[in-house]
Amino acid sequence: MDPDRPDVWTWLQAWYVAQCDGDWEHGNGITIATLDNPGWQVTIDLIDTGLTPDTYTHRDVHRSEDDWCVTWTDKTTFQAACGPANLAEALHEFRLWTTGQTP
Repeated sequence: MDPDRPDVWTWLQAWYVAQCDGDWEHGNGITIATLDNPGWQVTIDLIDTGLTPDTYTHRDVHRSEDDWCVTWTDKTTFQAACGPANLAEALHEFRLWTTGQTP
């Protein structure tokens, strides 16, 4: 692991803490839940984060029945749905976008 680049979990925690201003965290946050197909669903609130949802390009990758990752934004959230072993990939897509690394 690159010591100058934290793993996606450490990075996400730091991003969350940076949003917490005494107000944002009371009505916004991050939700990670399981899907029944199986897989994961991620919702990250973007309100008052400085991120503009319409700058994210929908991503849809299907490698196999269990290896897939779909990410998109709506008006107020970043969304991801992914296979059972793709949660870190979905969160990495969020990190790439928020740090300006998504094409």
